[in-house]
Amino acid sequence: MTDTPLVSPSNGTADTVAAAPAADGKTAMGWMHTARFLTTAAQLHHLPPLHLPEIAFVGRSNAGKSTCINTLTQQKQLAFASKKPGRTQHINLFSLGKQGVHDAVLADLPGYGYAAVPKADKVRWQRVMANYLVTRENLTGVVLLCDPRHGLTELDEILLDVIRPRVAEGLKFLVLLTKADKLTRVEGTKALQIAKLNAGGGEVQLFSALKKQGVDEAALRLWHWAHPVGGFVSNVEDHPQAEGDIPEELPDAD
Repeated sequence: MTDTPLVSPSNGTADTVAAAPAADGKTAMGWMHTARFLTTAAQLHHLPPLHLPEIAFVGRSNAGKSTCINTLTQQKQLAFASKKPGRTQHINLFSLGKQGVHDAVLADLPGYGYAAVPKADKVRWQRVMANYLVTRENLTGVVLLCDPRHGLTELDEILLDVIRPRVAEGLKFLVLLTKADKLTRVEGTKALQIAKLNAGGGEVQLFSALKKQGVDEAALRLWHWAHPVGGFVSNVEDHPQAEGDIPEELPDAD
């Protein structure tokens, strides 16, 4: 874990992050480039309690999550992509911030839905992820990676159901349609329309790491999530979802 303190640039405490001036795509991309590995955890209780905006990246295995994170941060190997999809089973945190002062955290959650993973491991990680999304107090936003050629799957929809109460309370949510370079213009427009209908109030955009489509737009959106007007305040109330409300098991992928 890094020795650099996770503090606010405004007052040196870990309670708030001061509101930042207006940004553009260049500023946002420069901010994303500051991402550095912070820590990794196999269990929720191993995650450090933080008081900074945390943005989680989630999605099915092979949806392009690691590639997306590496593209946004302009770093080739920041996020690890396993050669065996579904085998990366840790929550990895990356700190963001310039001049040695952190002002946000990215969380890379394990990909889900890969049928070759042993069922016991799959069930365990489904519950860890669901508990993280429900109970992580400083969670500010969720980015769901989706291959638009397949659309939102049953697994994705279950995840949406898990976070829906928090989205209603103000949690930011973005469906990022990856691999958009594989779509025609007409297909891309249709994919956006369908995803918007199913996103449950979240934002939707096309993204291509290969063609750099939507990269600046996504970075700027995340920057605004982490730097809201008035500053970030860690003041999340206890959520009513009991552990029993979290799905015991997500169905296997086809």
